[in-house]
Amino acid sequence: MKSLLMAVNVLVMVFAVGAAAQEKFEMDTIKTSAGDLKITFIGHGTLIFTFGGKIIHVDPFSEMADYTKLPKADIILLTHEHRDHLDPKALGILRTEKTIIVLTKTCAKQVEGGIVMNNGDIKSIEGLKIEAVPAYNIIYKRDTGQPFHPKGIGNGYIITF
Repeated sequence: MKSLLMAVNVLVMVFAVGAAAQEKFEMDTIKTSAGDLKITFIGHGTLIFTFGGKIIHVDPFSEMADYTKLPKADIILLTHEHRDHLDPKALGILRTEKTIIVLTKTCAKQVEGGIVMNNGDIKSIEGLKIEAVPAYNIIYKRDTGQPFHPKGIGNGYIITF
């Protein structure tokens, strides 16, 4: 019985430390001619940019953070359709009626009301220049030889702050 109680206590402490650690994200601030750009690395491919009073989430993934504790999004950028980059749960928490979602054509099949950008497109969104560039890999492949991220489907985004 004593061993069981100790094991339960250890598990409770592990989960409590994990939850607390989840809220401590790596951050950096870059000075720009238009003001400070704050970058918060959430984990995996997930970032938050804070700039000019705007909150920009990139690939929010609910396994990386408790989004109920993070600021709502002015802009959400989705790079591709994989579940760890397009997470409906995280989108539902972060999205407001004013949130602008920028996404790929493939993502638009799952998310309504977004602005589709193809590789090479450039748009001005909320006063920011956003360019969609090809995001793909040539090394990591499925057993079939097909890349996990083939060229022409996913976007990287270049944002001019």
